[in-house]
Amino acid sequence: MSESPATSMPSDSPPSPKGRLLAVDWGERRIGLAISDPLGMIASPAGHIVRRAGKRPPIAELLRRAEALEARGFVVGLPLDERGEDTERAGEVRRVATELERRSGLPVRLVDERFTTAAARRAIQEMGGDARERRGDVDALSATVLLQHALRFES
Repeated sequence: MSESPATSMPSDSPPSPKGRLLAVDWGERRIGLAISDPLGMIASPAGHIVRRAGKRPPIAELLRRAEALEARGFVVGLPLDERGEDTERAGEVRRVATELERRSGLPVRLVDERFTTAAARRAIQEMGGDARERRGDVDALSATVLLQHALRFES
């Protein structure tokens, strides 16, 4: 994949210049969330959603969270391999991104999420925490790293 990590979008409509973006770090067990400030400069953790095995993706819950947080668009982490190519989970993430855009009417941008979890774990360990005991925090912080990266490319 030769695209810049912050340019792949399911739609042709770019996010509007002002308002909050909700970042989604899609995992098998948990979905980390982060929200930007209204100016789109700072990313902050916004919790996580626990996924239930064998159940459909929690799109309705993502839409509820986006509405509650007054999001104007989504940034969804795209799981790529070391070479920048789609992983098995990337197809699911692309389907979720398309569904979020369809059901919300908000723009969705896919962003390369490689190394966000490692950066989040490192940050928690540097603060004296145990990443294994704080998995939900790791997921939210991963989404924050992802969103901060996307915001840097958007400005």
